[in-house]
Amino acid sequence: MKLDSFFAQYQIFTVEELTAWLAKESARAVNYSTLHNSLAYHQKEGHILRIRRGLYYSIPKGVIASSYPVDPFLVTSKMAEDAILGYRTALDLHGKLHSTSSKFIYISKKRVMASFVFKDIEYQAVSIPTALKTNNNEQFGTQSVDRLGQSILVTTLERTLVDILDRPHLCGSWEEIWLSLESIEYLDLDQVLKYVLLLDNATTIAKLGFFLEAHRERLMIPENYLENLCKYRPLKPHYLERKSKQPQKMISKWNLIVPLSLINREWEEPNGNI
Repeated sequence: MKLDSFFAQYQIFTVEELTAWLAKESARAVNYSTLHNSLAYHQKEGHILRIRRGLYYSIPKGVIASSYPVDPFLVTSKMAEDAILGYRTALDLHGKLHSTSSKFIYISKKRVMASFVFKDIEYQAVSIPTALKTNNNEQFGTQSVDRLGQSILVTTLERTLVDILDRPHLCGSWEEIWLSLESIEYLDLDQVLKYVLLLDNATTIAKLGFFLEAHRERLMIPENYLENLCKYRPLKPHYLERKSKQPQKMISKWNLIVPLSLINREWEEPNGNI
């Protein structure tokens, strides 16, 4: 069973994908015993690397499998059949993450299981926001991108922005979040509004409004856009970070209580522009 052409075509693959390819190529049913033996042979020869049960990575000829750099974005995209790269991993793929991370996050409708670790990289599944499942709109704000010749699904920058504000615990400190989001140069504001309203979370809307207003000149946010967003703010004050022990300030326009360290950008060095 010669699989060289398949390995050359697929940088990463599941046994199901290989089985479908073989059935199409040979026009007959696949012998699973033969397939198992063939995979074991190629793994022993260093042609493929086993990531976990049913998932393999193709290794170029002449390269030592154990030292070959496995692309974590591709691995993340295969952690589930419906995997969508999201949150800080989406920012990273879009080139907007402020600092590197050893945790890669994917969104899946399947039961969220324990994190999986491979080559010192942690792969974490998170559930699809409930509002998207309720509206049968799980793939709102996603796009297919090419990664080393293979298509993978990732949330758009518009959805990623809102998702991160909705679940900031998945994305590090507020300093990291702010600096990452500030690297976004352009947003489709209609898509941002449509998505945040779809999530139907007043606190998330307040966080979004606070962020957009703080960056309104750079992102060219119209005043009427903020006024429209403001209609959906919480009726009572909500915390940006409820567990914060730092001094905080009430932002009346958004009914949002925000740590002063974020408002004052305390991570910036004094006289840093001199």
